[in-house]
Amino acid sequence: MSHCFSQHWQQLDWDDLTLRLHAKTAADVERALNCDTLTLDDFMALLSPAARDYLEPMAHKAQSLTRQRFGNTVGFYVPLYLSNLCANDCTYCGFSMSNKIKRKTLNHTEIINECQTIRKLGFDSLLLVTGEHQHKVGMDYFRQYLPIIRQYFSALMMEVQPLSTEEYAELKTLGLDGVMVYQETYHQPSYQLHHLKGKKQDFHWRLNTPDRLGQAGIDKIGLGALVGLSASWRTDCYMVAEHLIYLQKHYWQSRYSISFPRLRPCAGSIEPASVMTEAELVQLICAFRLLAPDVELSLSTRESPYFRDHVIPLAINNVSAGSKTQPGGYADDHAELEQFTPHDNRSAQQVAQAIIQSGLQPVWKDWDGYLGR
Repeated sequence: MSHCFSQHWQQLDWDDLTLRLHAKTAADVERALNCDTLTLDDFMALLSPAARDYLEPMAHKAQSLTRQRFGNTVGFYVPLYLSNLCANDCTYCGFSMSNKIKRKTLNHTEIINECQTIRKLGFDSLLLVTGEHQHKVGMDYFRQYLPIIRQYFSALMMEVQPLSTEEYAELKTLGLDGVMVYQETYHQPSYQLHHLKGKKQDFHWRLNTPDRLGQAGIDKIGLGALVGLSASWRTDCYMVAEHLIYLQKHYWQSRYSISFPRLRPCAGSIEPASVMTEAELVQLICAFRLLAPDVELSLSTRESPYFRDHVIPLAINNVSAGSKTQPGGYADDHAELEQFTPHDNRSAQQVAQAIIQSGLQPVWKDWDGYLGR
């Protein structure tokens, strides 16, 4: 790879960034709020503890930018878990190979049942999720089932193990639109601490996955850090912003999506190393909207119904709803297989109704991808 984010990451000093974040002042925050185009330094000010007292003006500006860029629409998608087999051992995930849970991979009939059930719920945008298992749910499995699944949906995204540029390019020809790949944490010592076995131990292979996606011409690339995995969630989230700006510069043809997952209860779960409050999550979401007005900001069912209903109208333009986090969860509900426990357990129609009541319009089809073909 001629250039990759790994090289840029090596120039970023974690401890120095953490000190800079905590050294920001109210004057820095006010200056950032008065800018039309933010630098990464301005974003750092809005992410800092000094910005806590500026939530209201940040939210007001974020909401105004979101409406300008996206109108009154909120995109809807749903995850379909194809398999919970995993060859990695990660301390924070219910699918970890060391967890004694029942394992399942959907077959041809089960996949069609799931697709038909999900379509009846109204969804036209699907996120395929698997545990990371190269042999059982690797390229052969994707080659077999992606074209079948694609017949049911107008937009297809994946959250699976990192693949090569060539493999992503091939999946694109089979109908793949987007890939979500979360670094989990950009702090390498914390990363090694939580990834005990398997290919996911390779920090840099994962870190450069979005580069490979950009080179393969994938339409949408999703980034995020798992909040609570490192001792400084602010520094991790600042790193996500560095990653985003780097990718936008090098792979400007792709669209980008930022997610904000916080650690949720799961089998064998761990205590977060740093805790983010709901007010701080609002601060983070608004800071990202001010930095990147055109980027999709996504909020999953990890958050509570009350929180989602109040934050979606501020700056979120993509949500999951009615999510099941176990293989085959829509046509046949088995909670014991799930990856994590969702917090918002409402049906998709209930979430849509709440969005309509806030004056917004749920959109079940990814028109951006559709029109860009």
